[in-house]
Amino acid sequence: MTEQKKMTRKRVTGFALMLGAGIALAGCQESGGSPFGMFKKKPADETASPGDAETVTENGQKMIERDVEAPQVFSVDEKGLWDGRPSLGGVWVAHPNVKDPERVIIRNPSNGKFVIGALFKRETDNPGPKLQVSSDAADALGLLAGAPTELSVVALRRETVPVKEDKPAPLVDKPVIAAPEEVEQKSLDEVTSTAAAGIAKAQGTPKPAAKPVKPAIGAAPAPAPAPAAPVASAAPQPSTPKMSTGAGYIQIGIFSVEANAKRAQSQMAKAGVIAEIKKEQSHSKTFWRVIAGPAPTKSDLDALKTKIHGLGYPDAYPVSK
Repeated sequence: MTEQKKMTRKRVTGFALMLGAGIALAGCQESGGSPFGMFKKKPADETASPGDAETVTENGQKMIERDVEAPQVFSVDEKGLWDGRPSLGGVWVAHPNVKDPERVIIRNPSNGKFVIGALFKRETDNPGPKLQVSSDAADALGLLAGAPTELSVVALRRETVPVKEDKPAPLVDKPVIAAPEEVEQKSLDEVTSTAAAGIAKAQGTPKPAAKPVKPAIGAAPAPAPAPAAPVASAAPQPSTPKMSTGAGYIQIGIFSVEANAKRAQSQMAKAGVIAEIKKEQSHSKTFWRVIAGPAPTKSDLDALKTKIHGLGYPDAYPVSK
């Protein structure tokens, strides 16, 4: 191999290495301008507590929907009584001072047990404690039949609050990584053209023209691009019919045992009522709601409620799901 060919190969190899370095440098620029950007620790995602529904707003803010106690709506600390008879409707308590059905948290301070259930108005003011307790609620709270027990009942409401993002803790007691030496930054096109020009010069070939060649005088101009075809407007979609009035669903009951919820759903199905089970969590407790519907109109909703009452659930009431 002659000396001139050896020199040519060395020059070609050198320009190829320059081209590879330029590509690596462009990759570093895209990842944030630092070759160590890929090792940056990402902040951990905020985790929601069980039962919280997380959403993201248009500006990227994470929001959490959760249960909060609302004593201003309803709150009593009184003795409750389970009469020992099995009852339908799942977990519930009844009190004479209730205006509208509510979702509540029921606590038994004597043993620390609590459960999520429904609150209804007690129609008949019988002698004894004002709080009437269902059999499912008594089982969850550890109540004995016929033994009045001090209970705390507080209404629940849903609220939406922003999630607080925890900032990553600064690294301490870690060796400091020396900053990389400054490197002259060039665009990938500039590095590529420089390397190509050097290779062409080493091989004795002329440097390619940087500018496009203009058409000769008198030559026919290049045909203009054809105008884009007009886009046909989409056919209007039929709007979804909205519910006229009413909540649309009937809540049959809140159950602390899934098997009881399935039993109520099966009873509805045998009577021709479509019901679904919704598994939910609040205050670390899991419960199952059974709701029937939807009813498209107010009259349909009233008829559905009347039918469910006739199936042995007189406390079923409308909800918005």
